[in-house]
Amino acid sequence: MSIEKDIIIIGAGPIGIACAKACKESNLNYLVLEKGSLTNSIYNYPLNMTFFSTSEKLEIDDIPFISSNPKPNRNEALEYYRRVASSNDIAINLYEAVDTITKADHKFTIHSNKNQYTAKKVIISTGFYDIPITLNVPGENLPKVTHYYKEAHPYSMQNVVVVGASNSSVDAALEIYRKGGHVTMIIRGDAIGERVKYWVKPDIVNRIAEGAITAHFNSEIEEIQDDVVIVNTPEGQITLKNDYVVALTGYIPNIKLLEDAGITFSDDGKYIPNYDEDTMETNIEGLYLAGVICGGMETHKWFIENSRIHAKKIIKHVTSIL
Repeated sequence: MSIEKDIIIIGAGPIGIACAKACKESNLNYLVLEKGSLTNSIYNYPLNMTFFSTSEKLEIDDIPFISSNPKPNRNEALEYYRRVASSNDIAINLYEAVDTITKADHKFTIHSNKNQYTAKKVIISTGFYDIPITLNVPGENLPKVTHYYKEAHPYSMQNVVVVGASNSSVDAALEIYRKGGHVTMIIRGDAIGERVKYWVKPDIVNRIAEGAITAHFNSEIEEIQDDVVIVNTPEGQITLKNDYVVALTGYIPNIKLLEDAGITFSDDGKYIPNYDEDTMETNIEGLYLAGVICGGMETHKWFIENSRIHAKKIIKHVTSIL
């Protein structure tokens, strides 16, 4: 038996919450389905992560985001979005993963791991943090390898390889170093990433320059073994004594969910979904995208700051045709 709704929203991140709030204000019968915790992506950020943006740029509508710091941290963001959801009595089913979205007779059928729903419209706001970009090397499945970083304490007094040169890689390398870990960075390019936070970049550059953190540029891991990592460098292949590998090489959105729903993409290999920028409606009538998912593999194109407007665009269009 199907549960009927006007709108099903998939993903309870900040943009999914914004879409839900807009639905409620328009008296639409909606439900948010989230496969993990509330704002699951932010929950999975490192414990000490600080946002690049100031708090007002992360706000939903006119609800103030008060932070004790110039730039808010992970815990403050979790508290803010939790309060937005609870104080507005947003209808959310947590830990309910959507498996399929199909359309027939002008209605959508949504199957989750718990229920079946029918809806007139569907909004997908699933972000991009769910699927790590893997190294595709032997040994990557060993227990000592992780593609997510939470905190530095477990790596104290250990030989740790950090893969990547993005914000997450740099933050992890610096935190582990300061908690007593012996850090070696393996970086495919010839420099620290251009998008690294401006107040952090001098720190990592100086730590590398003084030798506190070792960095191998233009290098890639060849193989991961129980107690060593084999790395290809410009000077030749080297073997590093190793306890843990923290491979922070980025993440990709759930493209398959969109593909299976019938959404088409750009033909440039970036999997940018086709949608109307004014309404956020895809090539499937009644199926909308919101937030980071709109950028496909270009995960640095959309953020909370510049995609909050998606919610109002979508609901404005929905209410004009329902």
